[in-house]
Amino acid sequence: MRLFVFGLGYVGRAFAEALLARGWDVAATARDADRATALRAAGIEPVDAEDRAAMTAALTGVNAVLITAPPTADGCPGLEAVIPALAAAEAFPDWIGYLSTTGVYGDFEGRWVFESSPLKAQSVEGARRVGAERDWRQVGRGMGLTVTTFRLPGIYGPGRSALDRLRAGEGRRIVKPGQVFSRIHLEDIVSGLLASLERPRAGGIYNLVDDEPVPPQDVMEHAASLLGVPVPPDLPFNELGLSPATRRFYAENKRVSNALAKAELGWRPKYPTYREGLAAILAGGG
Repeated sequence: MRLFVFGLGYVGRAFAEALLARGWDVAATARDADRATALRAAGIEPVDAEDRAAMTAALTGVNAVLITAPPTADGCPGLEAVIPALAAAEAFPDWIGYLSTTGVYGDFEGRWVFESSPLKAQSVEGARRVGAERDWRQVGRGMGLTVTTFRLPGIYGPGRSALDRLRAGEGRRIVKPGQVFSRIHLEDIVSGLLASLERPRAGGIYNLVDDEPVPPQDVMEHAASLLGVPVPPDLPFNELGLSPATRRFYAENKRVSNALAKAELGWRPKYPTYREGLAAILAGGG
């Protein structure tokens, strides 16, 4: 079995490692020679995404493809590189996963959103994701490919959590009354992708989120209690000199449902809330 990953970042690498452990061969894009060397050391075949012959060879006989790279103003770079290579290789993978974001929903003023909810992206980045999702679905239908979209919220895990921000002296309790976010532990993203890989569905769309959307300051407070350090003081949202990116993040307020992924994939998050997730990171030495 063979996996190809376009954009081997935090999530892509974790998924690749899970399939390597199952005996799969894995190839992934590498931007430079240093990155390629690091991938080889991890047992992953590096591929230059701009080398059409190399891409075609890497995708020959591929069983699964994961696209994690974000879209640009010109569209999804993964689609532009992977689809011609699949056509040249005459390859029809059983599963193509596209990682999107719950930012495609925009702001719902704290109400629940589902995969069928209207997409009201409020940022350029969110709008680009909406377009990339649409492009992948259209290409999938046109070529008879099994493309599944996964909408992800705030991602945390080892090396990337409120625990790490507190240790680095960067923990903040930004308080905006009524604001809630959904989040997901890295391991639960991987288990959701694996569940979909075992039950491919063309055109499928799933929210991979935990069970409890909460205010972000609650997460920071709990992380401080786990570390036994003082809780950062409250910082009212309107009094902060926040970056435009942070303001865009806080402009969207919604609760994201994971009911469809549970019903169709049989998936259950190992860490249903941030409490279990942070405890596991701490217990693991993170």
